[in-house]
Amino acid sequence: MAESNFVDYVKIYCRSGKGGRGSVHMHRAKYMPNGGPDGGNGGRGGHVILRGNRNYWTLLHLRYERHVFAGHGGNGGKNKSTGSDGEDRYIDVPCGTVVYNAETGEYICDVTEHGQEVMLLKGGRGGLGNWEFRTATRQAPRFAQPGEPMQEMLVILELKLLADVGLVGFPNAGKSTLLSSVSSAKPKIANYPFTTLEPSLGIVSYRDNQSFVMADIPGIIEGASEGKGLGLRFLRHIERNSLLLFMVPGDTDDIAHEYEVLLNELETFNPEILDKQRILAITKCDMLDEELISLLEETLPQDVPHVFISAVTGQGIVQLKDLLWAAMNSESNKLHDIQAERIVHKNKDLSFLRSELADLGEDEDLYDFEDDADDDLELDWDDVEDIEDADVEYLDD
Repeated sequence: MAESNFVDYVKIYCRSGKGGRGSVHMHRAKYMPNGGPDGGNGGRGGHVILRGNRNYWTLLHLRYERHVFAGHGGNGGKNKSTGSDGEDRYIDVPCGTVVYNAETGEYICDVTEHGQEVMLLKGGRGGLGNWEFRTATRQAPRFAQPGEPMQEMLVILELKLLADVGLVGFPNAGKSTLLSSVSSAKPKIANYPFTTLEPSLGIVSYRDNQSFVMADIPGIIEGASEGKGLGLRFLRHIERNSLLLFMVPGDTDDIAHEYEVLLNELETFNPEILDKQRILAITKCDMLDEELISLLEETLPQDVPHVFISAVTGQGIVQLKDLLWAAMNSESNKLHDIQAERIVHKNKDLSFLRSELADLGEDEDLYDFEDDADDDLELDWDDVEDIEDADVEYLDD
């Protein structure tokens, strides 16, 4: 299978910069025989910052950038010169990216807005020079502080598409056909299972120049929670949707049973998904007559609104749009959206996390490296020349 350009899951190693060390220096001038200390402070290390960018829609640009290093802070100098600050590293991610600790599965942050910045790793503070340690009784301190160490972390970036309506159904239920008929999206459509291998987004136009976003994900089957088919990997893209549209073909033997199977798979993935509003669409109704439709209505679940549609002939499409728009703008749905903002993201299950990384074919050697940044921790003796006995030491914080 050719590798897709849709990348919604990457694992990268991030490291902030360490702080520069403070300088130990004594001012020397022929007109000032006892000039005193004038060692400057070290600069801070660079931060690693996540930044939302609406110009990205996948994490493809991060797949081949597995190491993100911020710059180290510069060392302090004589004449109370402060070292330069390390260069900050910005990681641009599409809106809707969730970040987890790859080693513990702990939830870290969520980037949902364009321009939103989240400090992932903070750079180390620079050490103080001997100028900062002068006192009335200690007028020539011969010590300074080293900079704070850097921070490092293996993180997982997981994209969850931002959409209003999410399509849920078995393979060949007509999800891609519906999306192509109500929007300008061009998903792949064919008469075989798992035609859709990656999520697709489409903007659906409505009355009075209004619109909403619809997301199509690959079909799920019974046992997807156990890894059958494409598994439940793509269900993360409907976790943010305010409304779920379940699609079941009209020629299915038992529509209610298939709907219950889909609900069970969603509950296995994340029970909170079932709190979202749901609408049931019976597709491919161009093959059904009115008598058969009336008989099917008696067998449909009573706890969910339903509509009979045909994306090929356009039957029921206007009614479906009206039903979706009314459900999205209902007071109960608005209240759910307000409550959803307060929901705390759950940490990842480690067993599920390992299986995800195995599916991606992660090579742990990509994250093994030797840190060559500790060499400059040695004392620069040029800073302390001419000091008697070179009695110099560095203080811990």
